[in-house]
Amino acid sequence: MPIAGVFGQTQTPQIGPQRVAADPSKKFSYPYYLYVPAELRAADAKPQKHTILVLPNNTGKLSDDFTVHEADVKRRIAQAPAIASMLKVVVLIPVFPRPETDWRIYTHALDRDSIVTEKNEYRRLDLQLIAMIDDARWRLSTENLRIEKRVLISGFSAQGMFANRFTFLHPDRVKAAAIGSPGGWPIVPVEKFDDKDLRYPIGIADFPLVSGRKLDTAALRRVPLFFFMGDKDDNDSVVFGDTYDDEDRDLIIPLFGRTPVDRWEIARSLYAKAGLNAEFKLYPGVAHTVTLPMRDDIRAFLLKHK
Repeated sequence: MPIAGVFGQTQTPQIGPQRVAADPSKKFSYPYYLYVPAELRAADAKPQKHTILVLPNNTGKLSDDFTVHEADVKRRIAQAPAIASMLKVVVLIPVFPRPETDWRIYTHALDRDSIVTEKNEYRRLDLQLIAMIDDARWRLSTENLRIEKRVLISGFSAQGMFANRFTFLHPDRVKAAAIGSPGGWPIVPVEKFDDKDLRYPIGIADFPLVSGRKLDTAALRRVPLFFFMGDKDDNDSVVFGDTYDDEDRDLIIPLFGRTPVDRWEIARSLYAKAGLNAEFKLYPGVAHTVTLPMRDDIRAFLLKHK
């Protein structure tokens, strides 16, 4: 449905969010939503090369009813015009399921189960997202819009986990990533800690087995990363069985601490030691939420690196 009003160039019609149907022939089995701000379709903007901002979907609950997840994405994409026009980017939100029956497969967090499962409908959604991105680039090229191959990606909580893990899996496709409160522990660029193997998604000990290739550390070092969280955030996915297996939990808590805030400095130091371009920021007095100062910092970060 078209959104009323015009941003920027008054002679350019504003077109609302567009739903792109699933296309298994192009390697994505779920729909996605796309929003292009009017400014990008203006005559003086078309010669420029533009960027896609990916916002992973996170319904926040389990459901085998796919319409529940799509309804949440529709709500989120309706909020896209403001950020898209301010950053002058295309916004893409995938509609991935999060099953209740197979509740351990935490697709919206791109957890280990969603990478290694034999159930094709949930496996390797990171690859489906890349197929969606490339499909969007092709579609927009038919309007003479030039879209970069690398994307911005941003998310909070499960979205942040997805953004964090997607960036490790595909650093060559990411320009910059803003990652908020990523489930109590971000994936770290190390194979071992205190002689303990850190498998995906704790670390990268079995990265080739999981992803099909070695971690491209050189490419990852070129990706600016902004990690943010409140210092009162106690939302910890580590303790839940849909996010981590028992063997992962039995490593994370003894090695890195009992709470997300306890683990924050260790994670920051491991990123720094690996030479990654990562900023870790804690916001005083903030629980598991995104505040206005956080939003301001996210926008500034994305604007700087778009």
